[in-house]
Amino acid sequence: MKKILILLLLSLGLIGTTSAGEVETNILKLKALNACVSCNLKRANLTGANLSGANLKNADLRKANLSGANLKNADLSEAFLSGTDLSEAFLSGTDLSEAFLNGADLSKAFLFEADLSETYLTDANFTGATFCNTEAPWGIENSGC
Repeated sequence: MKKILILLLLSLGLIGTTSAGEVETNILKLKALNACVSCNLKRANLTGANLSGANLKNADLRKANLSGANLKNADLSEAFLSGTDLSEAFLSGTDLSEAFLNGADLSKAFLFEADLSETYLTDANFTGATFCNTEAPWGIENSGC
C-alpha cells in the first residue's frame, strides 16, 4: 500500500520539485521501485541501504554516501559517482562499467565479479578493497581471492 501511495504522489507531482526535494523524491522512488535511472541522487544519504539488484544506470550520485550499502548485482553503469563514499560497500556482481569514480572512496569495498571496465578512476581510494574475478580497466583483478 505504501509503495502505491508513493507512486501515486510521484505521478501526480504532489511531492516537491526543488533540488533538495528532487533528491528526496528520487530516494523514495528508488526505495519503492528499486530503480532510479538517470535521476538526481546527488549527496543522498544511502548509508547501509539494501539496493541489491537496483537499476541506477546513469544516475547522478556525486558525493552521495553509500558506505556499507548492499549493491549486489546493481546496475551503476555510466553513473556519476565522483566523490562518493562507497567504503565497505558490497559490490558483488555490480555493473560499474563506464562509471565516473574519480575521487570515490571504495576503501574496504567487496568487489567480487564486479565490472569496472572503462571506468574513470582518477584518485579513487581502493585501500583494503577486496577484488576477486573483478573486470578492471587493466584486466581481470584477483588480488583478494
